[in-house]
Amino acid sequence: MFELDRRRLLHLGMFGAGALAIPGTALAISSARGFTHGIASGEPSQKSVLLWTRFVGNGETRLTAEVAESETFDRVIADGEAIASAASNHTAKVVVSDLQPGRWYYYRFRSPDGTSSPIGRTRTLPDGPTSRFAMGVFSCSNIGFGWFNAYAHAAARTDLDAVVHLGDYYYEYARGDYPSRKEAVPERLITGGECIHLTDYRLRHAAYRADRDLQRMLRNFPLIAMWDDHESANDSWEGGAENHQPKTEGLWGPRKAAAVKAYREWMPVGDETFAEYRIGDLATIFRPETRLTARTHQLWLEGDVKGKPDQEALMKAFRDGPWQDQGRTLMGAAQEKQLADGFKGSTASGVRWQVLAQEVVMGPLMLPQEAANWIPADADAATRESVRIGLLASSLGLPFNFDDWNGYPAARARVLKSAQEANANLVVLSGDSHNAWAIDLANDASRAGVEFAGQSVTSPGWETDALQISPREIERALMARNKDLRWANMNRRGYFSLELTPDRATSEWQLLDTVRQRSTALAGTQRMSVDHGANKIA
Repeated sequence: MFELDRRRLLHLGMFGAGALAIPGTALAISSARGFTHGIASGEPSQKSVLLWTRFVGNGETRLTAEVAESETFDRVIADGEAIASAASNHTAKVVVSDLQPGRWYYYRFRSPDGTSSPIGRTRTLPDGPTSRFAMGVFSCSNIGFGWFNAYAHAAARTDLDAVVHLGDYYYEYARGDYPSRKEAVPERLITGGECIHLTDYRLRHAAYRADRDLQRMLRNFPLIAMWDDHESANDSWEGGAENHQPKTEGLWGPRKAAAVKAYREWMPVGDETFAEYRIGDLATIFRPETRLTARTHQLWLEGDVKGKPDQEALMKAFRDGPWQDQGRTLMGAAQEKQLADGFKGSTASGVRWQVLAQEVVMGPLMLPQEAANWIPADADAATRESVRIGLLASSLGLPFNFDDWNGYPAARARVLKSAQEANANLVVLSGDSHNAWAIDLANDASRAGVEFAGQSVTSPGWETDALQISPREIERALMARNKDLRWANMNRRGYFSLELTPDRATSEWQLLDTVRQRSTALAGTQRMSVDHGANKIA
């Protein structure tokens, strides 16, 4: 069993001397010391990169990070020092500078006793004219639902320059919740309750980072990442979360702070909520935060109308009132301005592509009327009522998900308008939905960009909710209902890669055959592209 017992780890000194490893399919817990969870790199720029590791020694330990151009480390060309201490759960980070643009480098950490970490590989971002850059893009990695085959597949590739994680890097639920014991892959079960306190979040990070495929991917490529909701609690927003109950779990502020602290300890990331990454003259990647900083509380249409008379009139009032509220936001005014200024600066400097790497689906998606036939014949009354409400909402132009940009149409319009005003070639990258989408983005009936949204690494998608209907039938109905939806996949896990050239941006979805067993076999791939200047999928 993939076990993580909180009391056992504390007894072994998880925050002083614990170590995790996975031999085969089991999680071994021991009191081993040293480099316990591999290494990683992130926050690449033209001349620097952030390096990460975890080292458990006798108290505070000063580590040396070394960077070389070859795996033999015959000549160390840059170095830096990092402190691993109990205050940071024995994780250590350092930014190594004075590197050359567009270069692959090897790196490692060394401890005072002479031991070395595994060797990793990282890359700086290019400067000046750039003909190609490619990234693997991931989201929604729930360890209980299966193996991280997407990470394994990407780790073996030689055509990627970086990896991007758009959130739900792990899940906060207690064992047996999501997934249920029936749904879970037995070897991937994690023991423990829901993550609420700093200790809980640290232990969950430790369990996920024990996965060898995740370790290998992070060892091979620099990472750009930001959390979504499950790194704290389901459907989180600035002031709370669906999966947070103040009466039994305390105030939201301390829980949110604990989740953020653990994330920044265990991930090769900086402390900024908004960041830009310049890929020479080819692209600017914008990476905002859309959950915990300024997000307005999500609307819940079903809860507002369920059991009430004249639901159509209530929905129309909802559509024309709260749903269109100009004050509702995912990023907040400060980040919206940073993004608008970033678009302008990027295009003014002649950069070809403006890439918005964020967490949730942006394109408009409404439920097709065929969904009435997707629920099982033996579905309970509550399920049938939910579908009926969803179909009525769709007939009035309302989306089926209010937790993504569809629940914040005024904020979406502001972002797309800022891209249009900057004459941007906008490519939006999204996760969260567990399914794959390619969507043309429009604002005021004018083209504004395209969206490539990725399927999950393991978390289940629509295929689990409509078992009696072919995924292809669902996809056809969705595309017929949503005119800007150009392609969708409803039943495969995996990831996608984005390849940028001066004239074209291409997304290729890697559709895994399975996540129930360890395998990197693909069931297929799908490629969709946008030409520079078109702002519409070819």
